[in-house]
Amino acid sequence: MSSAAEILVIILAVVLSIFLIVGVVLIIYLIRLSAEIRRIAKTAAHAVDSVESAVSNVTRLTSPLFVAELVAKFMKKFTKLSRKGK
Repeated sequence: MSSAAEILVIILAVVLSIFLIVGVVLIIYLIRLSAEIRRIAKTAAHAVDSVESAVSNVTRLTSPLFVAELVAKFMKKFTKLSRKGK
């Protein structure tokens, strides 16, 4: 083999080894990043579930049937109290 070919083989080997090292480092960072994204997604899902539960409770409290029942209870208490007072 000529000396020019040997130099090209050495340069190619060095470049490929650098790309291999950079690739391994990038894969490690991507694995860490995906684990962090998974953790954030779980936290966001938990927050959405909590908000959904709160909205469900508020919706239940503000439903017309609930308000009507509440008014009926107060009216019954008021009529009982006014009858006792007479």
